[in-house]
Amino acid sequence: MGTLGLERELVDRDVYRRSVARFREAGILLPTFAQLADPAKLPDPVRTRLGSVDPDAPHPLNLFRVHWFNAGDRRGQVPVPDHIVLPEELTGVPAPILVLLGDRFPMIRAHKVLAAYGCLAPRIVTGQFDPGSHRAIWPSTGNYCRGGVAISRIMGCRGAAVLPEGMSRERFDWLERWVSDPADVVRTPGTESNVKEIYDRCKELARDPRNVIFNQFSEFANHLVHYLCTGEAVDATFESLRSDRPELRLRAFVAATGSAGTLGAGDFLKERHGSLTVAVEAEECPTMLYNGYGEHNIQGIGDKHIPLIHNVTNTDVVTAVSDRATDQLGVLFGSETGREYLGRRRGVPSGTLAALDSLGLSSICNVVASIKVAKHFRMGPGDVIATVATDGADLYASEREKVLARDHPGGFGELAAAEVFAEHVLGAAPDHLLELTSVDRDRVFNLGYFTWVEQQGVSLEDFERRRSQQFWRGLRDLIPVWDGMIEKFNAATGVRQQG
Repeated sequence: MGTLGLERELVDRDVYRRSVARFREAGILLPTFAQLADPAKLPDPVRTRLGSVDPDAPHPLNLFRVHWFNAGDRRGQVPVPDHIVLPEELTGVPAPILVLLGDRFPMIRAHKVLAAYGCLAPRIVTGQFDPGSHRAIWPSTGNYCRGGVAISRIMGCRGAAVLPEGMSRERFDWLERWVSDPADVVRTPGTESNVKEIYDRCKELARDPRNVIFNQFSEFANHLVHYLCTGEAVDATFESLRSDRPELRLRAFVAATGSAGTLGAGDFLKERHGSLTVAVEAEECPTMLYNGYGEHNIQGIGDKHIPLIHNVTNTDVVTAVSDRATDQLGVLFGSETGREYLGRRRGVPSGTLAALDSLGLSSICNVVASIKVAKHFRMGPGDVIATVATDGADLYASEREKVLARDHPGGFGELAAAEVFAEHVLGAAPDHLLELTSVDRDRVFNLGYFTWVEQQGVSLEDFERRRSQQFWRGLRDLIPVWDGMIEKFNAATGVRQQG
């Protein structure tokens, strides 16, 4: 698996030396994975200087904000990740739904910047990526490529985003401000579910040896950084709830598949709490559920394939959510009329209403899936379901305009708000949900063969290794190895001493 980011030793000493010199000159210090999992471990000089750094600037110190513990202003830190606990008034189920807020991350206001850092940093410290001559290619359906461009710019290298042309206008607006060359925004045909077209374009780009592809769907560092950092963040947040209510149990972790990176946190939480890991996909493209295909608008959960880094044989439940639900609830949650209805007629607390700004389309998808899980398993007030809000509503203003023009041309009034809430929240049925047996897991696992072995050239041996949990447990040994190499790299640059 030499191209999938699993190296643990120095690969090219000359590249390494050039990177050390470049980072020394630019004053770039790299955080360890352990520091991003627990920012209390950040060096005091870094913590002191962070207060004066704009969280939206391409400043090297913003690497130390690539974690879940940023405050609402994204400048300070909090002891417990910012989150909301959705009440029954909003969800229609008694089980508390705990949602960590991804729009607290720096630069892109989405948690995918964590995955981007997790993939690039090991390539730097193992001498596989030369910031002075290589171009980092970030294939994505929107947020990972933005995170990759941001991390690339901070590290003084050229980054290119590869994403479908049909993604939200706000994503492209952001990219145009951050790339150094318009050619570094590569538009591929289609929308959210056209992932193969992204792979095809990356294969063309890879013909140039100066281009290095950081494919989030097959970079195991994506899984590992979420296993550790997102897993620790969810655990810390749940434990803060349990300190006041000792009877609480963490019953499930729910996440849309996307690249399957975030689902890595499910492995961590299952080991610590025995929780279920629930993978979510679009009802319009039910690949895991029914070997199906199709198009949808739940931006951020690219599909029609099984990611190589999805630990399928440790996944307990698969469920699907329709983009009709996410589109309509995006309007309900994002409009003044919708929030007035939720507050006045449904009794949703004002603090919860204000926090709805932190829910983008895939975040709403995670919430609806959590409601379905709560109903299917008949969970009660002591059963916590944890999920993440991958990004906020600010990325989807243009999408809300489209939905309003298409479905509510006469305006979105209180009656429409009531109908949307009744259909997509109260009416969220536990259908299109499957508790996976060993046979089901093997079926879903086997679907990945056609993408990774037949199309992408992964060896059958490497593909099959992933069926065993021993493989996934063995991956975790890489984290302290990489952290040790990051510390040595920082020492070599001397930036640590410059504080």
